Amino acid sequence: MMRKGSGPVKPWTRTSEVFFARMAPQTAIPIELSPASGGHTHGALSVPAPGKTAQLIADFRELFKVRVTGMVVVTGWAGFYLGSMQSGIGASALNQALERKTDARMTRTADRPLASGRFSLAFGVLAGLAALFLGGEWLVLHTNLLTVALAMLTAFTYVAVYTPLKRVTTLATFIGAFPGAMGPLLGWTAARGQIEWPAVALFAILFVWQFPHFMAIAWLYREDYAKAGIRMLPVVQPDGWSTVVEALFYAVVMIPVSLAPWKLGMTGVTYAVLAAALGILYLAYTIRFAGILRTKTPAESRMLARDLLKVSVIYLPLLMTTLMLCAIAKH
Repeated sequence: MMRKGSGPVKPWTRTSEVFFARMAPQTAIPIELSPASGGHTHGALSVPAPGKTAQLIADFRELFKVRVTGMVVVTGWAGFYLGSMQSGIGASALNQALERKTDARMTRTADRPLASGRFSLAFGVLAGLAALFLGGEWLVLHTNLLTVALAMLTAFTYVAVYTPLKRVTTLATFIGAFPGAMGPLLGWTAARGQIEWPAVALFAILFVWQFPHFMAIAWLYREDYAKAGIRMLPVVQPDGWSTVVEALFYAVVMIPVSLAPWKLGMTGVTYAVLAAALGILYLAYTIRFAGILRTKTPAESRMLARDLLKVSVIYLPLLMTTLMLCAIAKH
């Protein structure tokens, strides 16, 4: 069998094409393959349909949560960089495989590839396991056993503990903050081979930062979470008081925690001043978020939550960039 402008189609090539087409049946259409001579059709082969490529790329981006994973990579790189100065995409896919039915009930996640049916469950699980294996293999070859062990523990906690607990208890948010904060710690151990106090400080920054961020998301999508049976604070206690109290508590704690690198001698006083200013800004928007308790319209309430969410995703990279630049200046 010949394709126009190419060599013979090898059996393993056709088999792999059929396999992936079956794994993602809605992203493909059948086309006919004809031999070079005779013009007789021997069968049909599923390949990506014209115009579907962008959707397929978007599905993979969503399956592996590229934006969230990118944030983890950036913070992990920061930990590695800072640790050197001193000398999880698989879990995302498995998470979506476990939560495909829950995601399908929520407006903001219903279009995810597994929830929508564009990717099959088998494909999601295989993609997640493959990513975990390849990531673990890379860490084994290029880092150390401590980093490998911590990375695998992070993936296990996220997939096997945090994900199922979301439908059981509001404590899932607290538990989920542990794997969410592991990025810089993993980066540090990759560079240094051991857990040290500066690495713990970086972990603490990520851990504490998440709570105002999470509370803003939980309030913004509380109706979605309720439909899906996910026990976030705004679902269990819809008056908003517990949501506000938790967000405010951690926003206050964020200020001294963000100063820990300065106290440990990683940076100079310039970082302390800038970190304190950023922390006060984060706290100010969290205080503003407390206005959800007295807003008169749902639109106003969502606006306050959305503003805090935006500030939270700006605050963290600004803080980490400031930390690295000030550490460079000191050394």
